[in-house]
Amino acid sequence: MSAADDTFREEVRTWLAEHLVGEWAELRGVGSTGDGETAYEERRAWNKLLAEHGWTCLGWPEEHGGRNLSLAQQAIFHEEYARADAPEGVNHLGEQLLGPTLIAFGTDEQKARFLPTIRTVDELWCQGYSEPGAGSDLAAVSTKAVLDGDEWVIDGQKVWTSWAQKSDWIFVLARTEPGSSRHQGLSFLLVPLDQEGVDVRPIKQITGGHEFNEVFFTGARTAADLVVGEPGDGWKVAMALLGFERGVSVLGQQVGFERELNDLIDLARSNGALGDPVLRDRLAAQSAEFEVMRVNAIRSLTAATPGADNVAKLVWATWHRRLGELAMDVRGKSSLTTQSAEYDLDRWQNLYLFSRADTIYGGSDEVQKNILAERVLGLPKEPRP
Repeated sequence: MSAADDTFREEVRTWLAEHLVGEWAELRGVGSTGDGETAYEERRAWNKLLAEHGWTCLGWPEEHGGRNLSLAQQAIFHEEYARADAPEGVNHLGEQLLGPTLIAFGTDEQKARFLPTIRTVDELWCQGYSEPGAGSDLAAVSTKAVLDGDEWVIDGQKVWTSWAQKSDWIFVLARTEPGSSRHQGLSFLLVPLDQEGVDVRPIKQITGGHEFNEVFFTGARTAADLVVGEPGDGWKVAMALLGFERGVSVLGQQVGFERELNDLIDLARSNGALGDPVLRDRLAAQSAEFEVMRVNAIRSLTAATPGADNVAKLVWATWHRRLGELAMDVRGKSSLTTQSAEYDLDRWQNLYLFSRADTIYGGSDEVQKNILAERVLGLPKEPRP
């Protein structure tokens, strides 16, 4: 890190210390693992405050409202934000995924229309990729879109759509060339959610929350010019967006993981679980693995290593799921009961249940391993029916 980076780190720390006070202080730690519905509108207001002070879209070019910061400084911001226990944001899909994708592939008109409202958190986005028959196998999408004059008409279903119930727009991967299959004939469309042809149905999760949704399109419409890239180039655009997904914010994620680990060790120390040699060994192993994971995350930001994102996803997802399992064992018998007659989970029960999905969403472990084997190591492809 340079002297300029050290100065920037102090600037971030100072701003957060001065602003995470009063009503905002009540949001510290809110919105973490499996707790995304808590104080949603308050967190959105906090995101708007960040935008007003230039703390959103840090890596975007200045011409699009960003600060064009280096990867190192973006990583510093996410680290310090997590260390301050600042609330989980509500604009990740727009700011970290769609925004950079539009900057890379969008038309001037698309950039002018959507980038400002993403930056100011005035419009929220969700991701229309997964389908009941095309989860991690994204190339198997069957949602169709047909050009009808100056509009696309969309029919199909998306599932596990995070925060669709709170979003204004959805970016949709749809099949626009009849008779096409797999990676061919797909297009990347921007679709408004507030219309008769769209039905959003929340999915109740085992945590009791409704973060995920089904989204049904029945003659839904969007303007013909709201296709990102050329029609038929959707696979290229969709893959570029996934590349942005595992960026600098991963270091902030690591800080959150470290806090969970340290809090669990403190719990084990206070309730006597640390006296159990098996649990003590498991906690020690979890700590050692965290250090390896943290170093690998830093390395992935500074070296263009093929498959680094896939390895990182495999490692952190498995680590986090095992942390949830370990938390239940540290808690002991009390982990089996809720705090009241209602379905009132504490943070460790919530972590355990929500982290069951870590190795599935964002590309399942099995798919990540196939990608590494076939595309990075050059091994024979898995037989397909």
